[in-house]
Amino acid sequence: MASTSQIVIKSEALEQNVKFVKSLLDKSTTISAVIKGNAYGHGTEIVVPALEQLGINHFSVYSSAEAKVAFEVKSPKSVIMIMGFIYKEDYQWVIENDIEFFVSCPEAFKLVLETVKRIQKKAIIHIDLETGMNRTGLEIKQLRRIIPMIKANEESLIIRGICSHFAGAESIANQIRIKKQFSVFKKRVKLLNDNDIYSEVKHIASSAATINYPETRLDLVRVGIILYGYWPTTETFIHYIHRRKDKTDPLKRALRWCTEVALVKTVTEGEFIGYGMSFQAQRTIKIMIIPVGYSTGYSRSLSNNGHVIVNGFIAPIVGTVNMNMIICDITNLPKIKVGDPVILIGKQDVNEISFTSFAEMNNSLNYEILARLPESISRELV
Repeated sequence: MASTSQIVIKSEALEQNVKFVKSLLDKSTTISAVIKGNAYGHGTEIVVPALEQLGINHFSVYSSAEAKVAFEVKSPKSVIMIMGFIYKEDYQWVIENDIEFFVSCPEAFKLVLETVKRIQKKAIIHIDLETGMNRTGLEIKQLRRIIPMIKANEESLIIRGICSHFAGAESIANQIRIKKQFSVFKKRVKLLNDNDIYSEVKHIASSAATINYPETRLDLVRVGIILYGYWPTTETFIHYIHRRKDKTDPLKRALRWCTEVALVKTVTEGEFIGYGMSFQAQRTIKIMIIPVGYSTGYSRSLSNNGHVIVNGFIAPIVGTVNMNMIICDITNLPKIKVGDPVILIGKQDVNEISFTSFAEMNNSLNYEILARLPESISRELV
């Protein structure tokens, strides 16, 4: 089914962002492209092959459901790693297809052992350590419980990684907590090594940690948001550029969201526009209707607040954002007609609606807005 708006993914931007990440790393450090949340809204089916063309062959997802989507579009040489939830009934599929995955609790590890014994195939695991985020990961008591289980089942396991996750590496205010986590991580790795449990790689760094804490890059970095051209926070960008002569942003936004004018009409002075009475025309105005709304990812919080670009000009939203449409004031713009292109996020001529500004208008994070872009919106790589 055709959608009423389109998302364009720019291959040139992806290439620039991959080059930037590679410039930060030793050649021995693997880049794992995080593609959870439908590749941060960019489309897993588009992003995986595009990144493979740029030399990326390791992909991180959140769940076994996301792994199945990525598995269908990846090349045979590429690796998928599940960082989070696996349905009980998916363990066999995961192990049979050499999908790597985090082991974060003893209960899950028991399921792994039951599965490998039943299907007679080794599981490729990453031992996930709790280091202070207090989310997923093996706590110290659990780790001590699981060490004998690992030792007793070494022939059934490939221990690919030992890993953890930082709690807020994007904020310098969290520096003490991050350094404490890293210290705990190293101690837990030593505990495993002291018990003759070693891994091929160790990893803990996200996009933010890759930028802010170079010492944490280790053997593999799990980078997501920066591959798509966005900084985890403005603070992370400032931290990166403040000692550099070149203050320009090295990242390129990979996503443009666009649609077209569906209807143009005149509203007379004193009339209300749309649902309720949130906007009343103070004079006779001309409006255009655009076929997107909150069901297609355009937040209702942008009612009487957001704006779009049409024919290179800024047009403010008037009235309430509907489920399937928004209305914009085009009174002072040159002639606008049905079918004219409209930019929701992106650049047209000299005007631009950046994703950061779009997120700020929504009072939301880049991550949230990107991940909530509906999968039903058509996407293409250019």
